[in-house]
Amino acid sequence: MDWATIEAFIRLVGAATTTDDLAEAMRGIAADLGFQYFALAHHVDLSKADGCAIRLHNYPARWADYYEANALGVSDPVHRASHKTNVGFRWSRIPALVPLTRRDWQMVERGPEAGLGDGFTVPAHVPGESFAVCSFANDENRAIDETKLPLAQLVGDFAFEAARRLWQVREPVSAETPRLTDRQRDCVRWLARGKTDWEISEILHVSEETVTKHLKQARERYGVERRTSLAIRALFDGTLSFADVFGRR
Repeated sequence: MDWATIEAFIRLVGAATTTDDLAEAMRGIAADLGFQYFALAHHVDLSKADGCAIRLHNYPARWADYYEANALGVSDPVHRASHKTNVGFRWSRIPALVPLTRRDWQMVERGPEAGLGDGFTVPAHVPGESFAVCSFANDENRAIDETKLPLAQLVGDFAFEAARRLWQVREPVSAETPRLTDRQRDCVRWLARGKTDWEISEILHVSEETVTKHLKQARERYGVERRTSLAIRALFDGTLSFADVFGRR
């Protein structure tokens, strides 16, 4: 497997127009990486999802049935471990990332019985959205090729982004998307940090009346009445970043 294969995959998923297109591309690249199975999934209870939750895989039916019957989309230790790192990890490392309960160990033991052995999971963290993963796996009789895991990391990133587009998890920026002026954004940023209008005026060296006016205009642009709703909307659509609100640590 070489970079040309990866580049071809990236072009393929970028052009995918259906989930079947994406599934076919994933089956092919998984095989090239030495894996039998793949999965793209949000960390949600699928029985309660509104249809926007990503779920695409070719796992053995026995495992999929067990997973769904036990509603493991939220409590799955693979998903919990993905919250602890920004890079891919082998499933065999999960006990070092998160503590496992008795139920978790039962799930680990059930894997080989249902056709799954070790795997490799790439976390997908997008602010404002549910956590998600792109995973690759083999049955217990097939070893993982460690030399291909860096490529699996890259594949996972592009695969999940393609899935987000197909599932329309987040609408693209359009002419209808609210846009704030630089000064309005500055005011909303400090509002989101819990500052009062007077405190914001002192920080920005403008009058308190000016701050109040900017925040009123920003609420009007978003069509919301509450200041907290304004901050949340600005955070979720990318006008503000989490670093803007919580600072850089």
